[in-house]
Amino acid sequence: MFKKFLAGVGIGSAKVDTQLDKTRLVPGENTSGKVVIRGGKVEQQVDRIHLFVMTEAVRERDDKKYYEKVTIGSFQIASSFIIQPGEEKEIDFQFELPIDTPPTLGKTKVWIQTGLDVPSAIDPTDRDYITVDPHPIADTVLEALTKVLGFQLRKVEMEYSRRYRYVQEFEFYPGGEFRRDLDELEVIFFMNTSSADIRIQVDRRAKGLGGLFAEALDMDESFVRLSISNDDCNQGIQYVADILRNTIRQYA
Repeated sequence: MFKKFLAGVGIGSAKVDTQLDKTRLVPGENTSGKVVIRGGKVEQQVDRIHLFVMTEAVRERDDKKYYEKVTIGSFQIASSFIIQPGEEKEIDFQFELPIDTPPTLGKTKVWIQTGLDVPSAIDPTDRDYITVDPHPIADTVLEALTKVLGFQLRKVEMEYSRRYRYVQEFEFYPGGEFRRDLDELEVIFFMNTSSADIRIQVDRRAKGLGGLFAEALDMDESFVRLSISNDDCNQGIQYVADILRNTIRQYA
């Protein structure tokens, strides 16, 4: 009885360890591995095993910033079973990394969190950080901005959004042909299977008295929407750069 009490408060209870086949992934890619459960000192029932794809986003409240955990996707990989004392179980899994998983650039972190649902006890958990590369469409857009149009990536961070729940914001310093026209460029991706809906915030540089008034009234920013598809990317980075150039020029 005393051992059951200790297991209920997390002492001598079952342990969980998730082992991923790959720790570097791309959104939409299959993720596979196994969950290893090791029994503690008493028999325990496990109702469910869940895997969660997690990140964290900056949120502001009362003029203070803090990080809030965000669940990108959840997957149930096993239902109820009994784990005996000292027993070891291995459960294979496979799921598709959600298409909207943010790349781990800048301050962005992504991890796979494993949760065992154990009645009347502290649920065992495990956290495994992964490296997420940009989706090929996002990667092409980022390269077009930096390698062709001369923008410099300044900051990448997940942020809370009242409308979209959370977004990953890319901030760029202008360079090249836009150096004299812009203060900043901000880009947000909304990924789909074969395309990306992109929001671009163009922050124009103040020019003359009218420009200074515009800045004072926060009227110097324009929000642009466009879509880049797989077909666009197949035309090459220069083709995508031309789409971006023509779009930004309308507001710069």
